[in-house]
Amino acid sequence: MSSSNQVPDPEVPAKARSRAYSAAYKARILEEYDGLDKAGKGALLRREGLYTSLISAWRQQRDQAALAALAKPAGRPPADPVERENGKLRRDVERLQAELDKARKVIEVQGKLSALLGQLATDSPSSGSEPTR
Repeated sequence: MSSSNQVPDPEVPAKARSRAYSAAYKARILEEYDGLDKAGKGALLRREGLYTSLISAWRQQRDQAALAALAKPAGRPPADPVERENGKLRRDVERLQAELDKARKVIEVQGKLSALLGQLATDSPSSGSEPTR
């Protein structure tokens, strides 16, 4: 027989491939595994094609994730310094805009008052209408 005519064995893959397990699958298997007796655990491992080392690793991952979640500080996460600075600057701009609007109104009123006083000064007789004693 020549080597080019040989058919590979279909039971053995040419290259081993790693299996990827979702978090939901791992959680489901761990929950089921923990509720079984020794014979049931073996049957579950055979049915799913798993090893006890995977179960141990998954438990460790679950426990580390739980510890990380517990170590996370409660409440609102700290604000990004850039966002905090942006918020402060926006508030400053709004405050300054309000002050500018108020200053513009004051200047407008002063202009109208000046014009009114100027008109009154030209309309009044300057012939000494002040009362004498």
